[in-house]
Amino acid sequence: MKSNPESRFNLPIPDAESKAHSDRVSAYICQIIEKNGGSISFSEFMHHALYAPGMGYYAAGAAKLGRAGDFVTAPEISPLFGRVVARQIAFVLAQTGGGEVFEPGAGTGALAVSILEKLAELDVLPGRYLILEVSADLKERQEARIRSEVPQFLDRVHWISELPADFKGVVVANEVADAIPVDRFRIFDDEVWEARVSMERGKFVWQFAIAPEPLREFVRNIEIDIDRAFKNGYESEVSRGLGNWVTDICNAVQEGVVLLVDYGVSRREYYASERVQGWLRCHFRHHAHDNPLLWPGIQDITAWVDFSMVAKSASAAGMAVAGYVSQVHFLLNGGLEDELNGFTSLPLVEQIELAAQVKLLTLPAEMGENFKCIGLSRGDIMAPPALLASDRAHLL
Repeated sequence: MKSNPESRFNLPIPDAESKAHSDRVSAYICQIIEKNGGSISFSEFMHHALYAPGMGYYAAGAAKLGRAGDFVTAPEISPLFGRVVARQIAFVLAQTGGGEVFEPGAGTGALAVSILEKLAELDVLPGRYLILEVSADLKERQEARIRSEVPQFLDRVHWISELPADFKGVVVANEVADAIPVDRFRIFDDEVWEARVSMERGKFVWQFAIAPEPLREFVRNIEIDIDRAFKNGYESEVSRGLGNWVTDICNAVQEGVVLLVDYGVSRREYYASERVQGWLRCHFRHHAHDNPLLWPGIQDITAWVDFSMVAKSASAAGMAVAGYVSQVHFLLNGGLEDELNGFTSLPLVEQIELAAQVKLLTLPAEMGENFKCIGLSRGDIMAPPALLASDRAHLL
């Protein structure tokens, strides 16, 4: 069964250079499809589109984040986000008697800059701020930004190539889990089918086949968890790699807290009966749409996070869920009001700009409700203030 990739959105046309890059990525993926007998799983397609060496969206050199890229994250919207995160880090480090900060996937480096500045104000700078970055291009951008904006802290920042061992401190992962490749499935004739990608007339198209047993078992286990069988025609995603990633992060932590921030929901919300098309989303030049087969290599492909899977994987790895809250509650309970002291003394233009930033971060229709923060802890550590009120962990 096949269908042509038609987008419902009026998207901007890629410039000639971007189009040429996407054509190279498409040719690369096409060769892989041919070698695999005419189709590959969607998770493999997503992996190559995002991470193909030197060509994938996160591996190539084009701007991705910020106003010049395809989307903005909370740290780019305002340093207030990172400053509130830093307050939670300071709270944990005070209990552990020191430690380090580890950020897997540091984006443009904006979050690291805000955190380091605030920790310096609080006089709790860690000896090392570790960054694990798979993109050589982003690593260069991170170093350049830190060197430019907070050069006094550059000697504390260390880029690492693998997870640290016996880590003590705080792990901060902002919008990382959503970029882990996902499998896509659909229910036909009460059976689980796998979404695959093939080529037709020079374009990528969907192709469905009976799901391999590991994927089928994964989907059936979700049905058991939510106590409801998926109806025919139901389509969604599963991130089998998410559990492994969370497990690896947790296993690296000897003592401390993991703060994972991303857009996502609990498992029952993720696989609600009315959510028949899943949570896959793409971003191109600040336009969101639902066609991941367009322009590989120059658009972001993400899926919302199943936070129940995060909690389950962490628990299996020996970490406790310290709290699960919306971003607006994380910020309000974590010290946002204190960060806004002196607001009325600012020039009017700065007040307007700062107010706009706060709205983007906190309004339910913006990032406030769609984004969640889950805290995971190991050791005798009190949950940081941002996780104590409006906790939704009972929903996971």
